[in-house]
Amino acid sequence: MTAKPTAAADAAAAEAPTGSSKPVRVVLASRNEAKLTELRRILAASDLAVELVALPDGEEVAETGTTFAENALIKARAAAEQTGLPAVADDSGLAVDELSGMPGVRSARWSGRRDGTRAERDEANNSLLLAQLDDVPPGRRGAAFVCAAALVTPGGVERVTHGELRGTLLTEPRGQGGFGYDPLFLADGQTRTNAELTAAEKDTISHRGRAFRELAILLGEVLAS
Repeated sequence: MTAKPTAAADAAAAEAPTGSSKPVRVVLASRNEAKLTELRRILAASDLAVELVALPDGEEVAETGTTFAENALIKARAAAEQTGLPAVADDSGLAVDELSGMPGVRSARWSGRRDGTRAERDEANNSLLLAQLDDVPPGRRGAAFVCAAALVTPGGVERVTHGELRGTLLTEPRGQGGFGYDPLFLADGQTRTNAELTAAEKDTISHRGRAFRELAILLGEVLAS
């Protein structure tokens, strides 16, 4: 039987020089496959020699922060401790002007639904949001997708970057792509919702793309130091 790599071995691999042929392993503090795919695309475009791996199975970390940055750091710290690898995490959400910035850090759990698939939970969140904005006219349906991205290393280095995408919420969903509130969100300057954009188009403008492109620069500096 082949032995599984230990956290110490993973940490040693992560500290390999960035100029080596073997990419540095970095763990994403999430088990969300859609988010992992999205962040792999974003980091691949940065030309960093990094292999982004999913968080191993284990107990979910309680996101007890009151801001996106606090929650991103909570998740990245836990992942770095669990795996011995440099860890990146994000906390993202939708801040609706008419709702005084809510759902905010509660975006993923807005409807209160815990069962079902992620797509079913997304649909429940979208349905509740539409109901809450039912009588709100177009001129007052402004919102922003907000992201805080965090990097934490086993050695204690911590960095946080931020990204934001302003737009308007529609009265009904459009598009089959993306996830979360993407079908309702029409970014400023766009004629298609986030769910109607291609993956590459969305990465270019998204809050998460902006935050992680900036974090990729910091990650390269940290790994090279």
